[in-house]
Amino acid sequence: METALVEIAKTVEDARAAAKDTAIRSISATIVDAPTRRRHRLSNTEITHQGLVLVRVLLENGVSGIGEASTLGGPRWAEESVESIQAVITKYLAPTMDGQSALAFEANAVRLGKAATRNFAAKAAIESAVLDAAGKTLGLSSSALLGGRVRDRMEVIWALASGDSSQELEEAQEKLRRREHRQFKIKFGFQDPRADLKRLQTLRLGLGGEVPLIVDVNQGWSEAECLRFMPALEELDVALVEQPVSALQLEAMARIAARTSIPLLIDEAAFTKEEIARAASMGCGTVYSLKLVKSGGLFEMKRAAGVAAAHGIELYGGCLLESSIGAAAHLAAFSTLPKLEWGTEHFGPRILVEDLAVVPLRFEEFQVYVPDGPGLGVEIDEDKLRSFARTD
Repeated sequence: METALVEIAKTVEDARAAAKDTAIRSISATIVDAPTRRRHRLSNTEITHQGLVLVRVLLENGVSGIGEASTLGGPRWAEESVESIQAVITKYLAPTMDGQSALAFEANAVRLGKAATRNFAAKAAIESAVLDAAGKTLGLSSSALLGGRVRDRMEVIWALASGDSSQELEEAQEKLRRREHRQFKIKFGFQDPRADLKRLQTLRLGLGGEVPLIVDVNQGWSEAECLRFMPALEELDVALVEQPVSALQLEAMARIAARTSIPLLIDEAAFTKEEIARAASMGCGTVYSLKLVKSGGLFEMKRAAGVAAAHGIELYGGCLLESSIGAAAHLAAFSTLPKLEWGTEHFGPRILVEDLAVVPLRFEEFQVYVPDGPGLGVEIDEDKLRSFARTD
């Protein structure tokens, strides 16, 4: 007993010593243009390069942490772009964090909130980097700092978004053969609904009835189109439909949800906790997509999950095609949630031609694994960063 107490005391003392000089010395933000393996299409844009902002935090103890902010095709999916993220971090967010302790998680979130309204991707990238540095300082994983893991792996969904049904079917069959992914999300909304349905029919026929298919309309349909075409989605046994109408049309989404047997996934319609509560109360859907770009931080994303769960809404781990760095931050938080009914779609590292991490995330047997090690558990590949970093 005495030996155990001595060991505990030593551990506490070591932690106190490691926590010294955790003041934030500097924060930097670098824009990265990472090429993708194929064209990725949404209802309002398409990309062949993924825009990211790599955030680096340096503490007075010499420990550095990394975080990442992601966008899709500039300020189209949401209001932020890589250029605005870098500017807001440099001019407004970094100065308010100067000299603050990396261990003051909640106080730092309050500071960031006062420094800028919304700008959620920028804030989340800073918090991720700070949490990474704090974890490295203390020898703890980010998931431990977030409450501890409930799971160390989760089912991972793959998105099909080229618009070419033959290519998409071949891609999906290869993922199944390699036992990498067995659930697929098909992007709709960038062509006529009939053409999208024809793509879906090809995929259903080619993949069989046992493969779960999710449809993401990306706000691309009107309410009238939903009423007309949702029955066809039901016939094709679609498991989930994501954000079929404009995020501003909550009443329409609620009416659609009431008239279909397919669960609706709330995404762009709700960013903040208050927006989640409103969408849930109106009956806009029964599943919610968690994303750092919507919540503005890891701790706030956990609170968003709590609000959704309190309204009886199931949880889905969303993504914006992050590299292993941004994905690791999401997975750290997802791993601590009591429930994550729909798994996650953090396949981003695998769609990039070159991932930004020295050791990319582990994908195996249809699962993605939460990285081990202190902090986020991933390290930036400096050579790749230099290759893809924007210099102008």
